[in-house]
This record gives sequence, structure tokens and C-alpha cells, in this order.
Amino acid sequence: MSRVLVTGSAGRLGRSVVSTLAAAGHEVVGVDRAPGTPAEAAATLPADLTDTGEAFEVIARFQPESVIHLAAIATPFSYPESVIYKVNTQLAFNVCEASVALGVRGVVVASSPTVIGYGAPGGWAPAYLPIDEEHPVRPWNAYNLSKVVAEQTMKAFAVAGTTKMAAVRPCFVIPPEEWAGAPTQSGHTVRERLDRPELGGVSLFNYIDSRDAADMIAVLAEALPELPNGEVFFAGAADALARKPLADLLPQVVPGTEPFAAGLTGTTPAFSTTKAQRLLGWQPRRSWRTELKESE
Repeated sequence: MSRVLVTGSAGRLGRSVVSTLAAAGHEVVGVDRAPGTPAEAAATLPADLTDTGEAFEVIARFQPESVIHLAAIATPFSYPESVIYKVNTQLAFNVCEASVALGVRGVVVASSPTVIGYGAPGGWAPAYLPIDEEHPVRPWNAYNLSKVVAEQTMKAFAVAGTTKMAAVRPCFVIPPEEWAGAPTQSGHTVRERLDRPELGGVSLFNYIDSRDAADMIAVLAEALPELPNGEVFFAGAADALARKPLADLLPQVVPGTEPFAAGLTGTTPAFSTTKAQRLLGWQPRRSWRTELKESE
């Protein structure tokens, strides 16, 4: 198949991406300063990609056909705001610049649903529901601002070069060990997020199994040559991480959603993946209703 370089290969999404690509027959190179890259990777390098020289050196050394850029400070407010912004934006710029300069054919950059601005301390309401890729962005902290910049960086390099690029906004990523009770990135378990709607409500009850997100990224990377350059996609589960319909829950936990939530009946999520289904033929396969049950 092809050689694919995955940055952030030891992360909660990166591990699934490495395993998924390797299982599909790709030669995977993992780049992460933290340990934990799956053994399926053909090579692993603990490079600091915020250093421009190291970013160029890694791409030049391995000469991948595709780069999946997941490396980032992935949790808002986990570092000083200036650090989160500087690290995440420099990572995106360096990886995109090196990839274009050294002839990488395709690059997928990880963004985030948080770019739309939910959870803002001054209040937030959606322009409409369910939310798709055309929804306005309204960043309010360093993390989601850095993801907006990452998307725009990707688009700028897509215009400037021949490398095909896209960005993906994975919803709240849940790897297999978290279905079994390990803490999620927010520090709570999945079951706690279900039992206490105020925990998941801030992010509109969005989520995705890491293996589904990895499948989507693999399909996207394969489809890049046929897509318009610079596309952005949401990746989310087909249902909400909630025991009740969002038509009932959202108005209770996110004031301002009342005019739009009525259509989110049954298990309908707040984020639409229609674009990924239409352009990529991808659909999520896993739900908390089956994955959490398996862990009991």
C-alpha cells in the first residue's frame, strides 16, 4: 500500500489511527514524544514537531505519501492559554509547510467541533441544529482558536501547493479502554457523562468511538485525490451520548437551544455527518449503547 506518517501516534485517537492503517496494509510511521504508539507501527520517532527543522527532518527522512496530523495539546485549559495556542498552531504550520515543500501527496489535519464556540462563558446558542460544516465558528479560548487557525493553515497551504489536504473535526473521542471504565479526557467516565447530563451537555452530547474516527480518517486520506482541496468534515457518532432525546435535554443544559432542538428527536445527535457520508461514503458503526454494554 503506502507509507503514512501519523503525528500524535500515542494519543487516544492516534493509537486507533495507527492500528487501522496498519491493518489495511499501510506502512505506518508514528511520531510522538510520549510513549504508547501501537506496536503495529513500522517505526516510531519521538520528534518535537514544533521545531521547524525537526518537522522537515522527519518528513524528509521517511518520505511518506500521506501525513495524518493529530499531534496537539488536546485538552482545553490543560496548559497556559499562550502555550496551547503557540504549540498547536506551530505544529499545524510546520507539518503543513514541510509536507508541501517535500512533496507529500496528502495531508489530513485534526481540528475540533469546539471551533463553533459551545461552552462560552458569556453564553452560546447555535445558528441551527443539527450542526454541519457550514455552521459559523466562534472560538473563545486558546484551544478552539488554535484549531480554527489549524484549519485556515491547512486551507492556505492547499491553495499554495499541489498537496491535497483536508481537516477533520472528530467529536469527543472515546477509545476502547474508556468504554471499560477508564477516565475520559474530561476526567469523568463515560457512564458518569451519561448519568449526569450537565457533563456532556456542555459539548452538546457529541462523541465518537476512536475506531470509527480512525476509519473515517483512513477513508478521507484515501479519497483526497478526488476531493476539492481544503475540505473540512465532522466525524461523530450516529447518536448522542445521552439517555434521553436531545429535544428534551439540550434546552435544560444549554440555554438558547430551545428554538432549534425540537427536531433532535429519538437518538439524533447535535452534529451532522451527512457531508462525510455523501462525499466519502463513510458512516459510524459504533454506539455507546453497544460498546458500553460490552464492558459491563
